Amino acid sequence: MDVGGVGYALQIPLSTYYQLANRANGTVSLHVYTHVREDALALFGFATTSERATFERLLRITGVGPRMALGVLSGIGADELERAVVDGDRERLQRIPGIGRKTAERILLELRDRLERDVRETRRADDGPRPGAEGAGGTEEIRLDAVSALQNLGYARQAAHKAVERALAETPPGEGPPTLERVLKSALRGLVQSG
Repeated sequence: MDVGGVGYALQIPLSTYYQLANRANGTVSLHVYTHVREDALALFGFATTSERATFERLLRITGVGPRMALGVLSGIGADELERAVVDGDRERLQRIPGIGRKTAERILLELRDRLERDVRETRRADDGPRPGAEGAGGTEEIRLDAVSALQNLGYARQAAHKAVERALAETPPGEGPPTLERVLKSALRGLVQSG
């Protein structure tokens, strides 16, 4: 990748590659994760913040390094991985090259624990804003996080997406930039009223 005349080599998952292949003008924007070790510096590029966040979650799992995490995202998208974790679908993970039974079980267990923590944090966020949370993250990141949190609470992806879009559209201009807490409260209120 050429950035202002400087060339960078990024490793990307297949999902990002397919998104980039569809862009004809050659100008792209990637979310980069920098992996630093004693003997190496590696850059990993992702088309969405959701992909990068999933990659980072995978790296926190014992025995999963960058190459394996990239392989997981190439073999199964971030959304499909989340579904596999929620469903406990070990066989789906084992179809990914390099993922055996024990690794698949570890991924399912540790990602399920993280999803449950996200749900608990979402419930706490619904009780009120945390100190210092105002203005954290851009609108796109808030949108992705809010949809993910609602899915973790059991709402269908399409319903969660519509509720979050409504919540973002209803944010009064005088309140400043939207926060995850406000968007979640509004989206949950809309889902409860409509359902």
